[in-house]
Amino acid sequence: MSDLHIRCADRTDIDAVLQFWREAAEGTSISDDYDGVVRLVSRDPGALLLAERDGLLAGTVIAGFDGWRCSAYRLAVHPDCRRQGIATALMEAAEQRFASLGGRRVDAMVLEANERAHHTWAAGGYHREHHWRRWVKPLTD
Repeated sequence: MSDLHIRCADRTDIDAVLQFWREAAEGTSISDDYDGVVRLVSRDPGALLLAERDGLLAGTVIAGFDGWRCSAYRLAVHPDCRRQGIATALMEAAEQRFASLGGRRVDAMVLEANERAHHTWAAGGYHREHHWRRWVKPLTD
């Protein structure tokens, strides 16, 4: 996939990323706004990875590392670009980032109802852990 370019996002990409997620990602998050993404790229400039083809955004993944745990979020590929190896390339880039930072295991956040994502993550060697459940508490209204 030589025509695919993967790079880290910066502040100038935020509006395009938010629009992309509205088109390509499943579900929404409380952090899916300009301020949330600014905080992400400011705190961890290498975390938001973008896949581009011919200058157009084709996919994203957030590869966050807090020094303890590697967390993957927002793996999304544009509907017109699916089944072309973009998700695999993004996952490999995220895993390379984690390994370079000393990470040992990746936790991927995957919506329960997103069957397509289950297949994508499984094809990448990930498995579901049935003994864990996510507990959340919003800090804002």
